[in-house]
Amino acid sequence: MLRPILRPVVRLTLAVVVAAVLSVDTAALRRSTTARATQQPASASQRTTVTPFSELVVRLSEPGGYFNTDNLISNERSYLHVIPELRALSAQAAKGGVYLGVGPDQNFSYIAHLRPSLAILVDIRRDNLLLHLLFKALFAEAATRAEYLALLTGRAPPAAHSAASIAELVRAMDAQAPLSEPHVRALRQRVTQIIRGFGLLISDQEHATIDAFHRRFIAAGLSLQFNTTGRAPQPDYPTFRDLLLEADLTGAARSFLASERDFQFVKGMHAKDLIIPATGDLAGPTALSAVARYMAETRRQLTAFYTSNVEFYLFRDASYSSFIANLGALPRQPGSLIIRSAFPAGGGSALRQPGYNSAQLTQPIADLLDGFSKGRYRRYDDLLASPRR
Repeated sequence: MLRPILRPVVRLTLAVVVAAVLSVDTAALRRSTTARATQQPASASQRTTVTPFSELVVRLSEPGGYFNTDNLISNERSYLHVIPELRALSAQAAKGGVYLGVGPDQNFSYIAHLRPSLAILVDIRRDNLLLHLLFKALFAEAATRAEYLALLTGRAPPAAHSAASIAELVRAMDAQAPLSEPHVRALRQRVTQIIRGFGLLISDQEHATIDAFHRRFIAAGLSLQFNTTGRAPQPDYPTFRDLLLEADLTGAARSFLASERDFQFVKGMHAKDLIIPATGDLAGPTALSAVARYMAETRRQLTAFYTSNVEFYLFRDASYSSFIANLGALPRQPGSLIIRSAFPAGGGSALRQPGYNSAQLTQPIADLLDGFSKGRYRRYDDLLASPRR
């Protein structure tokens, strides 16, 4: 198990941070900003101290690749439909089970219900790692899910009690106005300070990328939508609000922000450095091989692997067999699952529930590996037609 990071930074609750921010003297803030601008920036080595967290991130990562979305939030409205299957695996996941996933914060809902001993988020985009550093910093600051949402969207925290429903919390957040620009700058400075404490070498340009990501959440609030480069959000893309209010197929609200208990579990995982973002190609020669070695060394086994619709692109690029080889090398628990997302563009129209733009499917990993070895899965369509639990 990784050792928790001991950061030489005084931690403040969001209420204290916001109170301090809202009492900032604007002239003093302007003077301090001007003073910082005249200072020479420190080198990366001067700004960072290597930590167990940063060492593991580097060990499991490879140089980033390109994908044409920013993925600040998911575009999979159906993402919670598999939660009952993950909850059924939670007992074994707690005993050395590992969750692997791609993409942004839909992973937190899967983690909250699977309850694994470790989560590793491997995505081909370096920007996804940067986004998860933002999330990690906000989890460190927020005492409650209301405070987390307030920090993420740059609002004052609503007076939401711990037992509030997600619908009540969303209504309370929608009633909050964004902080003014001086207050946002003070908040951003605090978040950057926390991220520096994680020990990773983050360039000034990458800090600017994190700043831009955070400001997108602040500008749009809960109305933020998934974005594809060069194209406006599509009509069927859910907003952040929609994703928070989603439910599983039984009608139960299952987002990690739907209950204080689930939020606190994910927050605790972050506090113990048990949610590790890494950069890597699922079909590449480096990242998943490094993950497999680390899992073997720490005697952990895979319980669930959320691939979103990455398999569609691996088939398109003729690299799916490499992914299968990487998957087969991962130690895994009995009954371990692949979780995949199907969209109409990939042939998943008939699989969707009414009113949904996507479908979530699961498949036992053992069945996938066996079927591929026997030639049953040679096209993406074959995966979508495979028997499902």
